[in-house]
Amino acid sequence: MKKTATVLAALMVSFAASAASAQEGTVSGAAGGAVTGAIVGGPVGAAVGGVAGAALGSIVAPPEAEVREYVVQQQVPSVQVQEQVVVGQPLPQTVTLYEVPQYTQYRYAIVNNQRVIVEPQTRQVIQVIE
Repeated sequence: MKKTATVLAALMVSFAASAASAQEGTVSGAAGGAVTGAIVGGPVGAAVGGVAGAALGSIVAPPEAEVREYVVQQQVPSVQVQEQVVVGQPLPQTVTLYEVPQYTQYRYAIVNNQRVIVEPQTRQVIQVIE
């Protein structure tokens, strides 16, 4: 029973720490989760915190204002897809991603008449520009 409570406490602290970091624009990932978990629950907490931190650690920081301004100005065709465009979800492989000059960590597309900024390796939507 004590172990279960320790693991649950480590998991909750890990999620809270990762969420707070994400709000500030930085995410510590597996390493931060493991450290937080180790503080609360020792070796078991480190293992649980590392897994939780890795899951939340894939969040990419919001793009700079220059990236958003560039994307808004571009005239590329909109691609229609059945899936809803949601931050955190990948775009289908059928959607063409366009480069953002000087910002290689981002790509963009226009999907269902919405401009989106995407992380190129995972195709994960980082931001939908309204």
